Amino acid sequence: MILASSERIEGREISETIGLVRGNSVRARGIGFDIVAGVRNIFGGDIPEYTELINTTRDQATDRMVEAATKAGADAIVSVRYTTSMIAGGISEILAFGTAVKLR
Repeated sequence: MILASSERIEGREISETIGLVRGNSVRARGIGFDIVAGVRNIFGGDIPEYTELINTTRDQATDRMVEAATKAGADAIVSVRYTTSMIAGGISEILAFGTAVKLR
């Protein structure tokens, strides 16, 4: 599956627009994350535990979007975007979405 943040795939022609596809993932922080992050916050700097959590969550949302596009018969997803929202304290969602297309 080809993914692009642009509206087209360079060197390829879109023959059919299938439509919107999306995938989301919701994750909650654990108490261990909060304790380690709290200590790191005192001294400043990167918090790799949260970086890993958000990367895993984004990858899962992307995988779910690709799965939806594959089921729809797409060859690619264009105009891929990500958004995040806080659902509750310590619980957030990442939504991946784009337009599923067939390529010539």
